[in-house]
Amino acid sequence: MSTALYRRYRPETFAELIGQSQVTAPLMAALRADKVNHAYLFSGPRGCGKTTSARILARCLNCAEGPTDTPCGKCPSCIELARNGSGSLDVVEIDAASHNGVDDARDLRERAMFAPARDRYKIFILDEAHMVTAQGFNALLKIVEEPPAHVKFIFATTEPEKVIATIRSRTHHYPFRLVPPAQLLDYLEELCATEKVDIAPGVLSLVVRSGGGSVRDSLSLLDQLIAGSEDNKVTYERAVSLLGYTPDSVLDEAVEGLAVGDSALVFQSVDKIIQSGQDPRQFVEDLLERLRDLILVDSVGLEAKSVLRGISDTMLARLQEQAAKFGRAELAHAAASVSDSLSSMTGATSPKLHLELMCAKILVPAANATEVGSLARIERLERRIGIGGEVTSSIPIVAAPITENASAPVAPATTPIAIVETGITASQVRSSWQRILDQVAKKSKRAYMVAYNIDVVAVEGDVLTLRFASNYDLESFKGEAGAPDVLRNA
Repeated sequence: MSTALYRRYRPETFAELIGQSQVTAPLMAALRADKVNHAYLFSGPRGCGKTTSARILARCLNCAEGPTDTPCGKCPSCIELARNGSGSLDVVEIDAASHNGVDDARDLRERAMFAPARDRYKIFILDEAHMVTAQGFNALLKIVEEPPAHVKFIFATTEPEKVIATIRSRTHHYPFRLVPPAQLLDYLEELCATEKVDIAPGVLSLVVRSGGGSVRDSLSLLDQLIAGSEDNKVTYERAVSLLGYTPDSVLDEAVEGLAVGDSALVFQSVDKIIQSGQDPRQFVEDLLERLRDLILVDSVGLEAKSVLRGISDTMLARLQEQAAKFGRAELAHAAASVSDSLSSMTGATSPKLHLELMCAKILVPAANATEVGSLARIERLERRIGIGGEVTSSIPIVAAPITENASAPVAPATTPIAIVETGITASQVRSSWQRILDQVAKKSKRAYMVAYNIDVVAVEGDVLTLRFASNYDLESFKGEAGAPDVLRNA
């Protein structure tokens, strides 16, 4: 029977511990200078190396060549405290979750009075220290404050705020952090090479994402994938299925549909998610992750590979192709809508309904009266303008939302524009209007977008009167920098 990866690869020295230099560097300096404190408090998320660091510190203190910052690994103490060691009589590990009362504290206090059986120090490691009761901590307070010269205490906890202040103030507190994704990914790649495991591209990125920065959690997930693979080959499809993520094919389908406004394709993807039994919330999370990747690719291009660690060249090319079908405002609008929906789905009784409404909201940016929604609408229409400014006849015109009282009819807005007096009539302007718009499109596509819905009312002298479909369009025309001048010069 094989041993779990996180046990086989447990660090034995501070140099082997990854992602915790803010802890290892000062501890090693204290060991070299022989300024080791009598009590330490290690805090941080689960699986980031607190208990492992406590064992390494115990090895460093009781090494035959120590105290040293690098244990020799050959003396009896180092061998007993190694990853496959039997344990040392002078290093006592206590599970504070089940030994948290006053009686347990008294027993520990009595044991601390006895000299070490063989080594330099008698070291007590209290794991899950936050589970100790206030009465238990108070019973320990005196010996933690003034321990015998041969005693060291190391408290490890995920919730340091639950350790009473009088204990915390008598320790050196070292906060551990989650390991950065890039560093954890490199570590897993080296481990797979050592284990001679063939990992498909993109799998380790999913493992790192699922592990959430916890080395132990990531190693446990990787161990599970390797154990369930055939011939030590972990496929991407199996990893996606086991870890519960959305398959890339479904995500690609949904993103393509959102980019081109294909409602049938989008809702077909939603139906696949529902029929497969996948949690709609997970699909929304994966979609938000994909949109974030597209925003990065759209912003920095090929340099996104340095940020999206572990991504294959094929996947990067696919992301570039998808990002090109969106505009920046559309991507921002879609990401904001997905993020809002993810928040609203928490505790929702019908997440499927929220998912479908989210897709509808993204597909109709004109229904969003915010600035981002308006820009998304403009970008979508701009992509339907040819390179030379030709406009396809299938451009849909969606009226902007009217925020005034619905019972009061709103007359179309009109505005006069001064032009050079040439003796032309309104009918002549109307017959040439499409050519005028083509000229506007060549000079400014944004000006074209706000001028597209304009109707010619009259020409009186050097004044051209125009009618807008709504006050919203009129304000957009006035607010677009240079739009009146571009139209006047066209």
